[in-house]
Amino acid sequence: MFKRLLITLAGTLMVLAGAVRAEVDPNYSVVLLTENFPPYNMAINGKNFAHEDNIDGIAVDVVREMFKRAGVQYSLTLRFPWDRIYKLALEKPGYGVFVTARLPEREELFKWVGPIGPDDWVLLAKGDSSINLASLDEAKQYRIGAYKGDAISEYLVDKGVEHSTSLRDQENARKLVAGQIDLWATGDPAGRYLAKQEGVSGLRTVLRFDSAELYLALNKETPDEIVAKLQAALDQMRAEGFVDDILNSYL
Repeated sequence: MFKRLLITLAGTLMVLAGAVRAEVDPNYSVVLLTENFPPYNMAINGKNFAHEDNIDGIAVDVVREMFKRAGVQYSLTLRFPWDRIYKLALEKPGYGVFVTARLPEREELFKWVGPIGPDDWVLLAKGDSSINLASLDEAKQYRIGAYKGDAISEYLVDKGVEHSTSLRDQENARKLVAGQIDLWATGDPAGRYLAKQEGVSGLRTVLRFDSAELYLALNKETPDEIVAKLQAALDQMRAEGFVDDILNSYL
C-alpha cells in the first residue's frame, strides 16, 4: 500500500513538474509595437512605418538588448498613430508597446517592465516669449498644444487645462513658432529633440510641471515568467551602466 502511494505521489510530482516546464512555450514571442517618439524610438527614414532594423532610438537599443539577454523572442514594428498601437497592446495577448508612462490609472491595464528612461513634463514657449509661470493653473489663460492620446494630454484633461492636440508631437513645434499656440506641453528631452529635427531652436522651458518614468507595457496575458526574465535583464543592464551609456549616446 505504501509502495503504491509512493509511486502515485512520484507520478503526480512528475506531471506537475512537466506542467511547470510547459507553462511557457520556449518559442514564445512578443509582438512589440512602438511609435516615432524621438529620441526614444524612431524610424531611421523618418516615416510613420518601419520594421525591425529600420528602427532606432534610446528605448529601442535598450529593449533589443533586454530581450536578447532574457532569451525572449520578439518582432518589432513602428506604426502610427499611438492610439492604435496602444489599443492593440491593451487588447491582444502577446503584444507590448513602448515607451509609455506608467501612471496610476494605467497600472492594472498592463504588465510593466522598466523603467527604461525618464520623461519630464514641461511647457515650452518661444525664446522671446514673455510668459512666466509658477503653476499649471496659471497656464490656463494661454493656448496650449499637446500630442493626441499621450499621457501628458491626458494629465492636462484631468487637471482641467484646455488644449488642442496634434497627431504628431513635432507639429506643435511648428505651431509654436507660427504663433498658433502659446505653449507646447511635451516631454523633456523628447520635445527639445523633436524641435531640433524641425529646425526649431531656442525654445524656453517656462514650467516643469510633472515627471514620469517610461516603460515597456505588456498585455495582461503575458506570462509572469516572461515579465520576470525581461525585468531581471534590464536590472542587470542598468547595474552595468549600459542604460546610462545608451542615454548619453543620443543626448
